Amino acid sequence: MERPIIELNMYGRDYEQELRPLIRAFLPEAEFDVTHEEADEESMQFIFAKEDAPLLLCANAAYDYSFCLLLMQDWYRLRIYRRGELLADARAQGVNPERKAYRNQVAREIYRALLEAEKKELPWGILTGVRPTKQVYEAIAAGVPEEEIRRHMKEDYFCSDEKIDVSLTVSRREYELLTQLEYQNGYSIYIGIPFCPTTCHYCSFPSYPMESFGHLSDAYLDALSKELCFAGQCFRERRLCTVYVGGGTPTALSESQLARLLELIHRYLPMEHVVEFTVEAGRPDSVTKKKLELIQEFGATRISINPQTMQQRTLDLIGRRHTVEQIREAFRLARSLGYDNINMDIIIGLTGETPEDVEKTLAEIAELSPDSLTVHTLAKKRAARLTTQKELYEGMEAVGVTSMLEKTVRFAKEQAYFPYYLYRQKNMAENLENVGYARRGKEGLYNILIMEEKQTILALGAGATSKFIFPQGGRIERVENVKSLKDYIERIDEMIQRKRNFLEGAENLWI
Repeated sequence: MERPIIELNMYGRDYEQELRPLIRAFLPEAEFDVTHEEADEESMQFIFAKEDAPLLLCANAAYDYSFCLLLMQDWYRLRIYRRGELLADARAQGVNPERKAYRNQVAREIYRALLEAEKKELPWGILTGVRPTKQVYEAIAAGVPEEEIRRHMKEDYFCSDEKIDVSLTVSRREYELLTQLEYQNGYSIYIGIPFCPTTCHYCSFPSYPMESFGHLSDAYLDALSKELCFAGQCFRERRLCTVYVGGGTPTALSESQLARLLELIHRYLPMEHVVEFTVEAGRPDSVTKKKLELIQEFGATRISINPQTMQQRTLDLIGRRHTVEQIREAFRLARSLGYDNINMDIIIGLTGETPEDVEKTLAEIAELSPDSLTVHTLAKKRAARLTTQKELYEGMEAVGVTSMLEKTVRFAKEQAYFPYYLYRQKNMAENLENVGYARRGKEGLYNILIMEEKQTILALGAGATSKFIFPQGGRIERVENVKSLKDYIERIDEMIQRKRNFLEGAENLWI
């Protein structure tokens, strides 16, 4: 099957990065041919009035779709062609020039045209961002009536009733939990351990197989210890609320290295007020009794043991070199040691899987009965092997991903799990979402804080991005660490100085 080719011609203000994901949601395998033209108000007014070229340059039957957008200060003109035939011709003057309102109006025009052409609705409508619940949360916090929120999501964003319902449910729970946390007076810390037993074919996180990069793990901990020392001195006036050790796979470290990491955390960070301390033990082939005992000894309140699937053939195909039985063993070992807050992750849409496979995975998870369950929808990341070596997986795409999601929703209700956070990623299968479910009192608070961007997250380690929250105007500033393992080790002093410079230059920063 040939991939559709999309011609996107942009004149004037550039909204390419905001409109491209909407087009791709209808045509997920599309390749884009993009052109940009400089335009001033005078020339655009002439084009708008005369309906002259270059609008007609798009009428090219060689392209599956051609979009031509003239986007000026408070007006736009949009034409969409399908294989040379004019599909939509929209114009508007006196448009609200505020960026979000302007973008949404143009997006609605594109959505209507593609809905008619492709006979396909998107469950999230024109919402393509990572945090579709964020504005729902803000509306709830501001006391906006539910019927008004529903109307806004339906009429302005074209969201389905199902997605509106889950947005409201998630946002109410988030609001309830954050109100109890008093997050305004605190901050959180993320610590990235970028080592794994192997790299999964869908993964694009900084992840280095221990077999090839394990010789750098001690040097990495040396560098990380410097960053931890700095982090412990940053916010003396604030309380550290949550600590999240993720990756990669933190338990890919040896037992002695894991003990060192946990000791460094307690040596340098003010842990006395921490209400949640999470350590990912995601790969069962990296879990030992001693490691679980160490994590427990150092006060972790929550761990993750992540199968992704309970189908052995899928585990083999996606590069997870462990067995289904190892998943069961790791989980039961943690329970026997007294862990009472264990999360499990699964991914729907994995290569070669069907809704029946997901149903079997859920049945296995029901027997283990974790305290929370995070359901991810497969997202094809540009840097992941699933994309860079896509020829290896050709013809093995999952089928019925929406049906898979529906099964997980029913399962969660039957097993008394409640949705408490939600987010999306680019290029997700069937334009769906990731949902975190938990039994009451077992929610991951860090997950809510980072998704709703309500609290400064100081992030440490290779590829980690710190997010500093300014309360006035809701501004967020990011300070990134380098992704390369070698560069992080060699340039750790520079990474620390980046944060120090930012903090010293940020006056009246609410952290």
